Amino acid sequence: MLNIVLYQPEIPQNTGAIARTCAMLEARLHLVRPFGFQLLDRRMKRASMDYLEDAVLVEHASWEAFEESLAADARVFVLSGWASEIYTQITYQTNDYLVFGRESDGVPQSILEKYSCLRIPMPGAEHSPREDHRFHSLNLSVSVGIAAFEAMRQITGNWSKP
Repeated sequence: MLNIVLYQPEIPQNTGAIARTCAMLEARLHLVRPFGFQLLDRRMKRASMDYLEDAVLVEHASWEAFEESLAADARVFVLSGWASEIYTQITYQTNDYLVFGRESDGVPQSILEKYSCLRIPMPGAEHSPREDHRFHSLNLSVSVGIAAFEAMRQITGNWSKP
């Protein structure tokens, strides 16, 4: 099972949409506290629609508690706009962890320095940089969807089934 990790998520609608994606992919969703909302906030429930009951949610009291839950051989990848390696350059395996940071500022430098980091290329930002930095990031739920579907495509090896 693929593991999606949200480090201190701030927006309940994003978390709900990500829970829906995880349910569809049969991926486990790890939520690392503190959150910027109450778990199962009505906005989170609405965004997840009726998929929330099928999502596997694992709460962690802190980043340290999350790390303590990892197996010694766990493969952890942090997605960040600062990474040089592109997310498609990895060969994903069952039980990998894909970590996504807070909507406002990502993950702390200490986490970026400890784990392998990957990025999703954003051609609009690379080819047309703007002084106002408008094109510097994707919505969190979109980013999770992009990376999680690529990981599952590789893990399952077959997307041709109806």
